Amino acid sequence: MNQEWQVICRVDDIPVLGARVVARDSKPDVAIFRNSENKIFALLDKCPHKGGPLSQGIVFGEKVACPLHNWNIDLPTGCAIAPDVGCTQKFSLKVEAGQVYLDANELSAHAVEA
Repeated sequence: MNQEWQVICRVDDIPVLGARVVARDSKPDVAIFRNSENKIFALLDKCPHKGGPLSQGIVFGEKVACPLHNWNIDLPTGCAIAPDVGCTQKFSLKVEAGQVYLDANELSAHAVEA
């Protein structure tokens, strides 16, 4: 399937060490994270543990700490760091000329259970 890229926001719209939420109709939101090195990651805004809002967590390195129970989630993969287990859906993205793009097909698809 061909990727159709959709502009979501500018990199500068995402707070450093924070996240921006992309709302989706009748589907769980997507969280776009920015770390201190200006790397951008996109995950389902739902911790694999109890569904906590990862967008409200603290970003450090390439991880985010869930605000509910402090699980550490690896931003590149969406998977919990051992000893915790489980993954949340990650989304394809690209950054060009300061714009963040997500795959429109992934955005429109229902969340998959990892």
